[in-house]
Amino acid sequence: MKAMSFVIATAGLLSLAPAHAAKPANPVSVHVLNMQDGLPAPGVEVILERMGSGGKWDKLADMHTNAQGRINALYPAGQPLQQGTYRVIFETGHWYQAHGKQSFFPQIPVVFAIDGSLPHYHVPLLLSPYGYSVYRGN
Repeated sequence: MKAMSFVIATAGLLSLAPAHAAKPANPVSVHVLNMQDGLPAPGVEVILERMGSGGKWDKLADMHTNAQGRINALYPAGQPLQQGTYRVIFETGHWYQAHGKQSFFPQIPVVFAIDGSLPHYHVPLLLSPYGYSVYRGN
């Protein structure tokens, strides 16, 4: 009976493990939401770069947001996450032009630091033609 109680208690504790305890498949993701209509922004080109030696930006990835306005795996597959300064460039001018609209911001570059303290870095962008907001998500 004691063995059975131990198994049940252990299984119960394992189910209490936080959802973020598992390592994400890819360490960098983005999400773009259009504040004008409150909907995701599919098809936005997003470029990921890392600052290399001498301050030169090295391109790591160039992708487009999916139907939910997301890129869940922006960091190159199979490469270990390196600490450093990164830049995500949202090509918003092309996206607005494709939708027959103008935008004051043809690009939105977001520079951020990866210090290795987190297993995942998420960069959400709230977008409108004449303003934007970006923050560190989870």
